[in-house]
Amino acid sequence: MPGIAPDVISHKLAISSAYKPVRQKRRSYDAERYEAMRTEVEKLQTIGFIREATYPVWLANSVMVRKSTGGWRMCQDYTDLNKACPKDSFPLPRIDQLVDATAGHELLSFMDAYSGYNQIFMHPPDSEHTAFITDKGLYCYNVMPFGLKNAGQLTKGSSTKSSPVTSATSWRFMLTTCW
Repeated sequence: MPGIAPDVISHKLAISSAYKPVRQKRRSYDAERYEAMRTEVEKLQTIGFIREATYPVWLANSVMVRKSTGGWRMCQDYTDLNKACPKDSFPLPRIDQLVDATAGHELLSFMDAYSGYNQIFMHPPDSEHTAFITDKGLYCYNVMPFGLKNAGQLTKGSSTKSSPVTSATSWRFMLTTCW
C-alpha cells in the first residue's frame, strides 16, 4: 500500500546517545493470542508494512489488546525507545479551537486516512530501531507504526504543512496520494 513519498516526509528517530538500547524479553501468551499475532504479522508482511529484522539494537515486545469487536489488535511496547527520543513540541490541535473554527459553516466534512500513521515511511536507517519480537521471529517497520513518540506530531505537522488555507472561504484541504 503506497503512502506519502519518502522524499516528501519520513519518520526519523532522534535517539539520544545518553540512553542504552533495550532489548525487551518476549512475553508469553495463550494460543488464541499467538494465532492472532501470527495472522497480523503475515498481513503486515504481505502489504509491506514490516519486514524481518536481522540484528536489531532496540527490541520491543508485541502486546495483544482486545478490540471492541472481540478480535485482537497487535501493538508494540515502545516505552524504552520513546524514553530515548526527545519530545517534538509541534502543537497538536485543540478540540475547542477545532469546534470554534466550524462556526458559521453550512457543510462540514470529516475525512480519515486509512492506516494514517502507516502512510509515512520510516527513515531507512531508523527502521531497525522499531524492531519487535514475536514467537515466529523479529520484525521491524518500513512505515511509521502507532506508538512511537512524536508520531502524532509528525502526522499532524505533515498535514498542516501541506494544507493550504484560503482565509476568504476558510476551506482547509490536504491532497494526499493514497491508494
